Amino acid sequence: MTLSNDLQLSKPIDISHLVIEDDKPVDNLQSAQQQRLFVQALYDSEALPQPFLAEANVGLFYDIKEEPIVPDVWLSLGVQRAEDYSQKINRSYFVGEMGKLPEVAIEIVSNQEGDEVNLSRKSQRKGKKIGKKSRYSQIGLQYYVVFDPLEQIQTEMDHAKAKIWKLSSDRNYPEELAQSLHTVGEFIWLEDVGLGLTLWLGEFEENTSWVWLRWCDINGNIYPTGAERAKVADRRVKLEQSRVKLEQNRADEEKNRAERSEAKAQRLAQRLRELGQDPDEL
Repeated sequence: MTLSNDLQLSKPIDISHLVIEDDKPVDNLQSAQQQRLFVQALYDSEALPQPFLAEANVGLFYDIKEEPIVPDVWLSLGVQRAEDYSQKINRSYFVGEMGKLPEVAIEIVSNQEGDEVNLSRKSQRKGKKIGKKSRYSQIGLQYYVVFDPLEQIQTEMDHAKAKIWKLSSDRNYPEELAQSLHTVGEFIWLEDVGLGLTLWLGEFEENTSWVWLRWCDINGNIYPTGAERAKVADRRVKLEQSRVKLEQNRADEEKNRAERSEAKAQRLAQRLRELGQDPDEL
């Protein structure tokens, strides 16, 4: 499957017949949070040079003769979003308009019927012929990532939490070259993107710790969201305020101690004088 000539060569293209927004909700709350985490961390940090586009649940139109594919998250480097959203063609990702495919597509597994790696039995009964992994490879997506946070398709994932496939020269995702993440702290570097992916245990948007898949640098350090950076900055300010207060308390205590010692010395000197002795001669 290749990009159509309509997308590659002719401008403007007629997309009046296409449905680009169907207002369907995301599949579950955890998946929605994970999608926000992926997108927010990129825009809130300096992980990538501008311009780039990272979005969740936005249609990817690789061929106007085919149904679009809608990754949970996708990342495209070196492209700029349009300024005028009143134009229909600016509200989705049309490969012909952008001039390139995204580099990364990420799918977050919610149940056993999403066809992220292999076709589910339900899809097979419906006559579906191709799963997402095969479709992404045919389209030509450079990196395909599947995250299985609820461990719904562990057999297909080789019991990994996350798995990353890279496109080969013959437009396949060779299984023997796929990389997997099993435990918190492991990370995989996507050389052609300049980003890594790591499993991270922590709190995001609530006071409950989960295992998340996150963008990271070449050393495995996560890229924080703006809210996370603000929280760290606030914690540092509070620690500094506590340190200054402690130092002030110590200074005040030392001053009080000196004043008490001086008062005691004055009382002793006065007593000596009352006894007829000059304290300065002692």
